[in-house]
Amino acid sequence: MPAPLHESTITSLPRLHRGKVRDIYAVGDKHMLIVTTDRLSAFDVILPRPIPGKGAVLTAVTEFWMRRFANILPNHFAPEVDIRKLLTPEELEQCEGRAVAVRKLKALPIEAVVRGYLIGSGWKDYRKTGAVCGIPLPSGLRIADKLPAPIFTPADKAPVGQHDENISYAEVGNRIGKELAAKVRDVSLRLYREAAEYARSRGIIIADTKFEFGVDEQGRLHLIDEVLTPDSSRFWPAATYKPGISPPSFDKQFVRDYLETLDWNKQAPGPWLPDEIVDKTAAKYREAQKLLTGT
Repeated sequence: MPAPLHESTITSLPRLHRGKVRDIYAVGDKHMLIVTTDRLSAFDVILPRPIPGKGAVLTAVTEFWMRRFANILPNHFAPEVDIRKLLTPEELEQCEGRAVAVRKLKALPIEAVVRGYLIGSGWKDYRKTGAVCGIPLPSGLRIADKLPAPIFTPADKAPVGQHDENISYAEVGNRIGKELAAKVRDVSLRLYREAAEYARSRGIIIADTKFEFGVDEQGRLHLIDEVLTPDSSRFWPAATYKPGISPPSFDKQFVRDYLETLDWNKQAPGPWLPDEIVDKTAAKYREAQKLLTGT
């Protein structure tokens, strides 16, 4: 496997942004190059040691879902842009399997979170209030129980190093308009339902996920960023799923569970991951890709 890429170094294009995982470069005024590195963030802290091959897995899984959902809504992919004409051979080597050219859209300032099972912060919220993000749920639910129906629980998109905060659906309407908020909610729930049904047939339960959207100059909604990856979702093996316990996962929850055993205040800098955790995490990501995409 190639050496892990913690940070891309592309000088042929101006860099616009460096996120938790992705480095973004300008391609003229209307396009961008997204390079998905092997960086891993946990508790909104970028860890110092990358996961080999992770960026390629996230790119392949996102491309798989975006192709699958193309009949539902457009996405930001720009296949007309040939990055081979833009970068040096050394830069292309960095980008192999992990870079895509996309159209420049106006990103919506929210994360569209959909939950199908009671886990994580949703479980903590339910234990305190009997609801998740203000949405009442039946009493007596256990950790990892399947919800009566998937729920839309949007979040504020926080800057790097800060924690995302749940916001109400009404607040989404205030920020982007009621009509667009309804479109985002409805399409997020539809994408989740269709993905969950497919993934279950491949041996994976999608417990929850987050989508991101942008609009073009005509106001048309597009799917952007990453889609239903092990970074943006909780993936559980269906064969061993059992409500009442926190299930094992194919995603970075494995790393979070390890970090919870450390004496770490969840502030930067993050701890250095040992070989065993890095190797097992890389294997989990690859297994999720193989189950979902067949490759």
